Amino acid sequence: MGSLFSGIDHRLKGCPVNHALPVVRLRVPTDEDAVAWHRIFDDPDVMEFHGGKPAELSVYEELTARQRRHDAELGFCLWTMLDASGRVIGFTGAQPWPQEWGPTGEIEIGWRLGREHWGKGYATAAAQMTLERLRAAGVPSVVAMVLSDNKRSIAVIERLGMRLVEVFTTPTSQREGRCYRLEL
Repeated sequence: MGSLFSGIDHRLKGCPVNHALPVVRLRVPTDEDAVAWHRIFDDPDVMEFHGGKPAELSVYEELTARQRRHDAELGFCLWTMLDASGRVIGFTGAQPWPQEWGPTGEIEIGWRLGREHWGKGYATAAAQMTLERLRAAGVPSVVAMVLSDNKRSIAVIERLGMRLVEVFTTPTSQREGRCYRLEL
């Protein structure tokens, strides 16, 4: 008598199970979201790839105001990300590449989550929603700019089906970065 599992392909042993993504909602950032972003991003782990230290509240006040303008003018922005209970957990979305170096004129997709929400699928779920909204807005392609050692974001980028198009050295920190692209 053979084993119940004798006909199973064991090459998949150890592969992650394809869990359903969590419920996430996106909204245009409010003035209050600047305070929430400041609070949940006040963590050196969260800021490791964004300058290494928490930003002042004024940075998030300007960022949320700019995102409201982007939404009004472009139809997309970095949206506030909410979990199923309505709690602010971060942001995701897209905006024109803001630097004078790199993919100028391109639309960059991005996300940032509070530390307690990492590894739960929120970034992937929200990024997929972002891609749907960008397609609806007629955006032809997006880029994702990421430091090469940001393995968590690279994993999300790869789950989105983006392809690596360039490896570069950032002019500001002299760290290795990667540019990924996805045609929409």
